[in-house]
Amino acid sequence: MRQLIIFCVFVLTAASLSAQLNRTTNPKFEKKIDRLLSETVPFVYVEELAKKDKSELVLLDAREWEEYNISHIPEAHYIGYDRPTMDVLSGVEKDKEIVVYCSIGYRSEKIAERLKDMGYENVTNLYGSIFEWVNQGHEIENSNGEVTKKIHTYDKSWSRWMINKDYEKVW
Repeated sequence: MRQLIIFCVFVLTAASLSAQLNRTTNPKFEKKIDRLLSETVPFVYVEELAKKDKSELVLLDAREWEEYNISHIPEAHYIGYDRPTMDVLSGVEKDKEIVVYCSIGYRSEKIAERLKDMGYENVTNLYGSIFEWVNQGHEIENSNGEVTKKIHTYDKSWSRWMINKDYEKVW
C-alpha cells in the first residue's frame, strides 16, 4: 500500500511539473517569452483565464489602438502601452483581480508593474498573451464586438509566434 501511495504522489508531481513546463502550444515561443520577461508580475495562464468568469475581473489590453481595434480578447478594456489610459481603472478597487495582456507578454508586464506601483494588489500577466490565447483556439472580437479571425501580430517578425492557421495575421 505504501508503494502505491508513493507511486501516486510521483505521478501527480510529474504531471504537475509537465503542465508547468508546457505553458504554451509552441516550445520555441515559450523560450522566447522566458527570455523577454523578467517575471516581476505573477502569471495567469490561458487555460486558467479561459475558465474564469471575466465579469469578476478586469481584463486589460496593453497593445496600441490599432492592434486592439483589429481584435482583442472579449470583455477586455483598452489601456495601451506608449501612453496608457489609466482612467480605465477609475472606480476599480485596489484588491480587484486584474489581468493584463499584450501580444506576447512584455508590454503587459510593464503595465502590470505600473499598476502594482499604483497600489493594485491582485495583478497578473497573461503568459503568452493574445498570441497564446489564439494559438489555443479561443475567440477574439473586433472593435464592433463581433467574433473575428483577424489578429494584429505587430509586425512580420513577431507574427511567426502566432501559429494557429485558422486566424489571419494582420500588421
